[in-house]
Amino acid sequence: MTARLCDFKNEPYADFSQPDNAAAMRQALAQVRAEFGKEYDLRIGGERFQTGNLLKSVNPSQPDQVVGAHHKATPELALKAIETADRYFPVWAAKPWQERIDALRRAAAIIQRRKFEFNAWLVYESGKTWIEAEADVSEAIDFCSYYALLAERMASPEPIVQLPGERNELRYIALGVGLVIPPWNFPLAIMAGMTVAALVSGNTVVVKPSSDTPTIAAKFGEVLEEAGFPAESYTMLPAGGGEVGDLMVDHPRIRFISFTGSREIGLRINERASKTSPGQIWIKRVVAEMGGKDAIIVDDEADLEAAATGVCASAFGYQGQKCSACSRAIVADSVHDAFMEKLLPKVEAIKVGPADDPAYQMGPVINERSRQSILDYIEIGKKDGKLVAGGGKAPGDGFYLEPTVIDEIGPESRLFQEEVFGPVLAVTRARDFEHAIELANNSEYGLTGAIYSANPAKLAAAADRFHVGNLYINRKCTGAMVGAHPFGGFNMSGTDSKAGGPDYLFWFVQAKSVATRIG
Repeated sequence: MTARLCDFKNEPYADFSQPDNAAAMRQALAQVRAEFGKEYDLRIGGERFQTGNLLKSVNPSQPDQVVGAHHKATPELALKAIETADRYFPVWAAKPWQERIDALRRAAAIIQRRKFEFNAWLVYESGKTWIEAEADVSEAIDFCSYYALLAERMASPEPIVQLPGERNELRYIALGVGLVIPPWNFPLAIMAGMTVAALVSGNTVVVKPSSDTPTIAAKFGEVLEEAGFPAESYTMLPAGGGEVGDLMVDHPRIRFISFTGSREIGLRINERASKTSPGQIWIKRVVAEMGGKDAIIVDDEADLEAAATGVCASAFGYQGQKCSACSRAIVADSVHDAFMEKLLPKVEAIKVGPADDPAYQMGPVINERSRQSILDYIEIGKKDGKLVAGGGKAPGDGFYLEPTVIDEIGPESRLFQEEVFGPVLAVTRARDFEHAIELANNSEYGLTGAIYSANPAKLAAAADRFHVGNLYINRKCTGAMVGAHPFGGFNMSGTDSKAGGPDYLFWFVQAKSVATRIG
């Protein structure tokens, strides 16, 4: 009997205060360092290619260290990957559901076995601290296990109404070839989730990993291969988006695009996907998660200590490089000063340094381009508000920034409205609860949000009127857990596809009704 979704158990996090776990993590870091600079072929089906044009990823904590060198796809090879996936799609789609589900469960077990190793790759290629890397890898395991469970339910759907003289059924069939475009900030979890949701549903995929984190994608490709996913069912295609992105989105045999990234690129994909290419016989489906400008409301009846802790964790975890990160603290005017007195010491206590050293709570941002963009936003904030913490680069060779807080930001400021994607918190005063809700909803995004208050009536009102896909009450606005917090937002935050939720696989299938006359 298929397990109930509410009985799903998340992968537990390793406790690095335990000496055995800390030792295992250090050993994994050493193992991964020994592979730095390795060259990775491009693989399409059973063939391997060396284009000579290498995409080199670096360690953002130490940018002179090359983590991996990957042969980049040409436009011709991108077309070959799509054609290979298209040819194999009917074969893969015809496989029994259970065969695909078993492969997915093996993938979960393999990642679990290699957990500390994947932690180490995330530390070095994406700049995650040990704790952030552990959360990313655990979420990847959860996606694999949870989607296997969803696939079991989809393979045996609840019976539909049976008419007299007929046998009626509704079955779910795969779509076709999917283009998967994951981000660099959750380079294992989000990539794995989007990829395996498509594969277990019977689709074939071409995955274009971020140019900042291609090695993690290559290692995940090893997992899929070992788990038994056929080589023709997926391709990891490192390439520049400008070189092959439009070509793949526009291709008439691409049936759907699954994307996580910026608003600008998501809207471009959606626009191009809406146009029918010659030879295209379907309307392309787009599953998009496009970021946020997430707010935490601190009400005048809040526990200010808990609120300060939650805001600090939400704003500066993984250097603020989460689409769910708190970038706006909207604080009731009557408690503003008391809240800031609790928040600022917590921010100033954050240590910034190499992600592989657990003594530091914040590592680097992903690259120099990102760091400069964040510094530009800080300059805007300094003009529009009052800098009260941080504001510049942090010492070291990596792409380090100080955790930054800018107070007295008004809703007209770009710092209030635009996604910064870095360790920058804007603080805005609210006259009262109604004004706080108005300010929180004054955004084109609608991904996550939180409210701290002890007033049940205000919390109920926020649950109804705070317009975000994921609302958290008296807790931080980051850290969505698969199964418990289906993740996806409103408005310009995307299609609200709810990754890690009970209906996610429906984005990767189409329903076919079959009615058979009997008697």
